Amino acid sequence: MRTILFILQKEFTQIFRNKSMLPIMFVMPIVQLLVLSFAATFEMKNIKMHIVDLDKTPQSRAMISKFKGSKFYTIVNYSDAYKIAENDLKTNKADIILQIPQYFERDLTKEDKASVQLTINAINGSAAGLINAYTFSIIKEYNRNVLMEIYGQKLEMPVQTNTSFWFNPQLDYKTYMVPGILVLLVTIIGLFLSAMNVVREKEIGTIEQINVTPIHKYQFITGKLLPFWIIAMFELAFGLLIAKIIFSLPVLGNVGVVFTVASIYILAILGLGLFISTITNTQQQAMFIAWFFMVIFILMSGLFTPIDSMPDWAQKLNIINPIAYFIKVMRMVLLKGAGFADVLYQITALTVYAFVSLTLAVIMYKKKS
Repeated sequence: MRTILFILQKEFTQIFRNKSMLPIMFVMPIVQLLVLSFAATFEMKNIKMHIVDLDKTPQSRAMISKFKGSKFYTIVNYSDAYKIAENDLKTNKADIILQIPQYFERDLTKEDKASVQLTINAINGSAAGLINAYTFSIIKEYNRNVLMEIYGQKLEMPVQTNTSFWFNPQLDYKTYMVPGILVLLVTIIGLFLSAMNVVREKEIGTIEQINVTPIHKYQFITGKLLPFWIIAMFELAFGLLIAKIIFSLPVLGNVGVVFTVASIYILAILGLGLFISTITNTQQQAMFIAWFFMVIFILMSGLFTPIDSMPDWAQKLNIINPIAYFIKVMRMVLLKGAGFADVLYQITALTVYAFVSLTLAVIMYKKKS
């Protein structure tokens, strides 16, 4: 135990002596939390609309006013020629074209039907689908008003529904994203710094001095691991505080569950980072390998897209993705109020992951005395 304490003292001295590392560990995660929480969203806002109104009647203006009154749309241009609007779409000046044909109001009043044309930029398929859904929703509301104003008909729904949104009543996307981003920031610090730890000793030559000492492998790995474990736990606590104050993140569950699972998760990530560090010879190699795993784990973790929407092979492959387990725990505990019993499967999986990664790190560290 005394040996481990001496190694801890050495590690903390090195960490706080390195002035370039301190901002990376303490400033960068907070900045990323504040920036990513606002930027990482799939909400469609400021949809750029080009309107081609060939009718110019009260009814066409009434339809246009529906889009003007929506917080999701920004009318960027009006024109009398579809070619002009099409050029705006091709040059990304517009996301959607609404063309109201001539005789729109006449057809609506005399023939009981009329048509409009929507042209949507569908390079981004998911965004185009959302724009299409928003637009049809507004046109549906316009149709309901037409039935009441022109024909005096009140549209009655045969089944009345009242909607209540659980866990995120305001439908605020930040409430969904912030718990996942907290996991991401803790992971980046734990994986990258631990991946460069042992290999840095190799590059500067101090590993040879350590190898000739009577320090056991498990003592060396423990001493290398604990400082970053403490730092990662501190950053998670500070990140939760920032999320509560700035983003009003609901904390419905027991914070003790979060930190219990986090303590196991961070061990798993640090073990993976130390394993990478023991099998590489330069910090550049360690960074590349850590980044390779990080990108795959993040994209498949469910942070941005639901895991249930992924192919079957990807869902099965996620069994070795520690980030996916912890993101699910964070969202379940913070947003749903889940307890230990509800996240027992994730705790078990992360415990196994931590045991395997740490064991591999100890085995692969070749200590030559």
